[in-house]
Amino acid sequence: MARNYGNDDKSALQAKTDAQKIAFAPIMFQAAKALRDFGILSYLRREKNGKTVKEIAEKAGISEYGALVLLEAGLSLEMVMVKADKYFLTKTGYFMIADKLTRVNTDFTHDVNYKGFFHLQEAIKEGKPSGLHEEFGSWATVYEALAEMPDQFRKSWFGFDHYYSDDSFPEVMPVLFKNNPKKIMDIGGNTGKFAIKCANYNKDVKITILDLPGQLKDAEKNIKEAGFEDRINGHPINLLDFSKPYPKGYDIIWMSQFLDCFSEEEVVNLISNARNAMDEHAELYIMETLWDKQRFEASTYSLHATSLYFTCIANGNSRMYHSEDMVRLTEKAGLRVVEIIENVGVSHTILRCKK
Repeated sequence: MARNYGNDDKSALQAKTDAQKIAFAPIMFQAAKALRDFGILSYLRREKNGKTVKEIAEKAGISEYGALVLLEAGLSLEMVMVKADKYFLTKTGYFMIADKLTRVNTDFTHDVNYKGFFHLQEAIKEGKPSGLHEEFGSWATVYEALAEMPDQFRKSWFGFDHYYSDDSFPEVMPVLFKNNPKKIMDIGGNTGKFAIKCANYNKDVKITILDLPGQLKDAEKNIKEAGFEDRINGHPINLLDFSKPYPKGYDIIWMSQFLDCFSEEEVVNLISNARNAMDEHAELYIMETLWDKQRFEASTYSLHATSLYFTCIANGNSRMYHSEDMVRLTEKAGLRVVEIIENVGVSHTILRCKK
């Protein structure tokens, strides 16, 4: 099926203006974050009658010069406005501080991606996560490195990952437990949040998490704190070693925000291994943020940017997938997509698959 997206309906003036915004975007991003982190936006949110540069500088603990250059950048960013020499917060400025989605995305961009993206072109040429290599070490992928990453990197990485998945879990549970599964295999279970949600939702279900040993350490700690060691266990495995089979005997195999971490060839192999572990009654559930299934333009924009994170930082070869590609790869691996459930949580789609 032919794909169509976007248009070229802008005036030449608007197009040139937008091009300048792109040219200075990295600089203005840092200005926006500084306005947030110095507490300037929060201060203006409280002070409805506006504040002068001097008052803002004193409150932020910075020089008037520093406050002025940030506030003037904020004018072009449309995060603040000025009237009679007093500055006021705008709606955009409000969302910069009050919206959790914006905070999560900003911290992820700054702490995980910003420095490494100097090496994006190198990553594209070589098919390797050059930003990861140059800024954090010679890891093959970010997933192997997570357990050893700096605290702020880990905090922002997990904050980003969990924000998009956590809001979807309440909607996922009735879907997964519709036929009362007894055993669920969670592929790439990360810190165990999904497994714990399942154990809380159903008192009889047992869950096995397949992931790297370093990731399972975090999961096991959380599982123990939740008191579910008797029903949730870890199965250490390098999922990219496709010669390693998955355990059998599960009613449901679950892959959430997982396959976007891999290239097309790897996706086919991962789904093939899941198929080999399934009997005729088992089902594979794939939950992904498919970029063509988004309700809002901002979601699609964010997902296209996230694809570049995979290119430069995560692994060098994966992306946020189009729904047609994910269905095609699933079928290539030998499974049928029997149901597509859209608009789950913030931006997710679920593919229910059978042999």
